[in-house]
Amino acid sequence: MCGIVGYVGPRDAVPIILEGLHRLEYRGYDSAGLAVLTRNGQVEIRREVGKLSNLDGLIAAEPLTGSPGIGHTRWATHGKPTRYNAHPHTDPERDVVIVHNGIVENFLELREELAAEGIRFASDTDTEVIAHLIDRYLHAGNDLVTAVRHALQRLEGASAVVVMSRHMPDTLIAARLGNAGGVVIGLGEGENFVASDIPAILPYTRRMIFLENRQAAVVEPERVRCFHLDTGVPFQPTVHTIPWDPLAAAKGEYKHFMQKEIFEQPQAITDTLRGRINFTTGEVTLEGLHLSPAEARALTRIHAVACGTSYYAALVGKYLLERIARVPVEVDYGSEFRYRDPILAETDVVLAISQSGETVDTLAALEEARRKQVRTWAIVNVVGSQAARVSDGVIYMQAGPEIGVASTKAFTASVVDEYLLALYIAQQRGLLTRQDALTHARALALLPKLVGDTLAAVDSITRELATKYYRARNFLYLGRGIHYPIALEGALKLKEISYIHAEGYPAGEMKHGPIALIDEDMPVVALVPQDHVYDKMVSQVEQVKARDGRVIAIANVGDELIAQKADDVIYIPKAPPLLQPVLSVIPCQLFAYYVAVRLGNDVDQPRNLAKSVTVE
Repeated sequence: MCGIVGYVGPRDAVPIILEGLHRLEYRGYDSAGLAVLTRNGQVEIRREVGKLSNLDGLIAAEPLTGSPGIGHTRWATHGKPTRYNAHPHTDPERDVVIVHNGIVENFLELREELAAEGIRFASDTDTEVIAHLIDRYLHAGNDLVTAVRHALQRLEGASAVVVMSRHMPDTLIAARLGNAGGVVIGLGEGENFVASDIPAILPYTRRMIFLENRQAAVVEPERVRCFHLDTGVPFQPTVHTIPWDPLAAAKGEYKHFMQKEIFEQPQAITDTLRGRINFTTGEVTLEGLHLSPAEARALTRIHAVACGTSYYAALVGKYLLERIARVPVEVDYGSEFRYRDPILAETDVVLAISQSGETVDTLAALEEARRKQVRTWAIVNVVGSQAARVSDGVIYMQAGPEIGVASTKAFTASVVDEYLLALYIAQQRGLLTRQDALTHARALALLPKLVGDTLAAVDSITRELATKYYRARNFLYLGRGIHYPIALEGALKLKEISYIHAEGYPAGEMKHGPIALIDEDMPVVALVPQDHVYDKMVSQVEQVKARDGRVIAIANVGDELIAQKADDVIYIPKAPPLLQPVLSVIPCQLFAYYVAVRLGNDVDQPRNLAKSVTVE
């Protein structure tokens, strides 16, 4: 979603803000802008539509310098992508300038109220009403902090806001309302930073404060003062030390972040296993869950909630948790969970899966669980994210920054974490023999190498097949059992970055409708590992071929039968059945990537998409 960067300190804010905004490009945006307080005490603003390179060009043509400053990349919710709708927004006298992430749900009511007082609006956005409200409270005799408090108390809906004013130089005010986007404050030496996400400010500091719902902070060069938005009462925030290396966000030898992150999966899986499983005894330790054997035995059901790629990871997790831990699992879209008034028992757990830990629908599902007094767990990648902070237990993916919008390494890392969770619960319930535990541990120990072998085996063939099939406008992905979610994920990846229509379908359901679509113009990607439903998948391939369909099979090395049935085969190593999906998804990721590259698409920032969906 929208990206926010702010700086206050002795340096020129402009290059710091621009660099930070570039680091947030992965979130998706349609326009960008920044504002600084110049040396003569005036606010200067530059805004432009389209890519950040357009804003770079504008600033090169119309330079500005100053500090403090705030910047923003916008993803439209109210008003078309235009220069006048781009952030930052201000009042007519430029007393107050703000950037905003979220939606002001009572925007029309506030706009009408302000218009009735003679306020004229310069944009179509909901954001501009915030600037005018703050300005109104300033003119009523309030200081800036009080004016911000009064204005934000009028807002309905989830928002993250950063405010700058010429009436309070060397100061930024940041606030968070609800679960829309993050507000991260970076602590420097004689300077401080504000951002919506960690990568924007990681080159400057690893010491960070995360604002919670209805918290705010006055950010000055030498200090940060946090307070509760509703009462104004100050509080002492927790300072987190972020372990990420800034160099990890660089592409290095790769053309795109997505390509880099696909090839980082062996390391990401190694990191997510590190310190959690004893490969000598098979014992799994998940210290962040705080689950006793008695609580594990009393566990009646897990409700997994997630969105997009994480939802498909949760579907894989359902097979893992039910097979290994023998706990029933229901999987819900985060966006639907709370609206059906789910039946939750005291002995249930709601498990949220989210790369960013800031996905608004997933956070709302956690809020529903808390409202019903049910235990919550989260599998997240971002340290200190909202989902991690509000959950009773957390498993960090430890995959490092994922910049590409289309998630890859976070998918496989979260599947491995669900495998560990299943083993941990089974262990706590006394369901695993020592030999069972060792068998699982040895399989996990080999997984990073198998992933590396898979990448080496399929990279060139997926590139070749992308050249062969990139003109197709529709694809069907088929899988059975634990590979049905991989079919869904493979289709999603192709849709996300190539803009080609694709459907994932359970292969056994093909005769119940989709078979009518099969012809020579609709390639079918069939997931055909040599597992307990192999024969049934081979039968599905034969049915596609009988209708003149073209089949790309993803199969295990040494499978000569499938080569006689399919038009093309992508061979992958064989793994234990419950871990095979981690390998099977990799050719799906690479095929989608190379098709998108062949089509000339913006792989890391596909149209209309954002890395973290922080508003409904």
